[in-house]
Amino acid sequence: MTQEARGADYYEVLQVNPSAELDTIHRVYRLLAQRFHPDNQQTGDAKRFRAIHEAYTVLANPEQRARYDVIYHQQKQDRWRLVSTGQTAEEDFELEHITRLTLLEALQAKRRIDATGSGTSAIELESLLGLPREHLEYTIWYLAQKKFIQRDDSARLLITAEGVDFLEQNYRANSQRRRLQASPQDQ
Repeated sequence: MTQEARGADYYEVLQVNPSAELDTIHRVYRLLAQRFHPDNQQTGDAKRFRAIHEAYTVLANPEQRARYDVIYHQQKQDRWRLVSTGQTAEEDFELEHITRLTLLEALQAKRRIDATGSGTSAIELESLLGLPREHLEYTIWYLAQKKFIQRDDSARLLITAEGVDFLEQNYRANSQRRRLQASPQDQ
């Protein structure tokens, strides 16, 4: 797979500006190729040399560069679009926090009913929380990484002692948020 397909920034690889002239690209390539060529005993780096050569091959060919620039600018726009969603990021963080606490509440209730450790499947959680599994995957990953939940031998989810502690520390805030969210609808 080429670096282009992986999304490598050829301009960054060659350390040139996207508006660089062909002459500049040639000069920089010669300098970097000489420095990182595998035959260079002091600074040779075969992997870096291949990346530099691949970037140069694309950027030195006007047709290939034009095709690459279309992809490059699209990726740049996509990155900015992602960053510009920061206006809703606070709401997303808030929703994720509530989802984590709600998932932990469900697992704690299950653990209190069966302390020996009968876990809950992702499908059961999907049904209990009313969220599709795709939305829960990130939450489950995060909680597992923090060691707030774990999987049993059947891949069912269980709350850990750390998860119970976290839930207890954050429970009041979560229940107050839910009451505040419910109150405007009740009025």
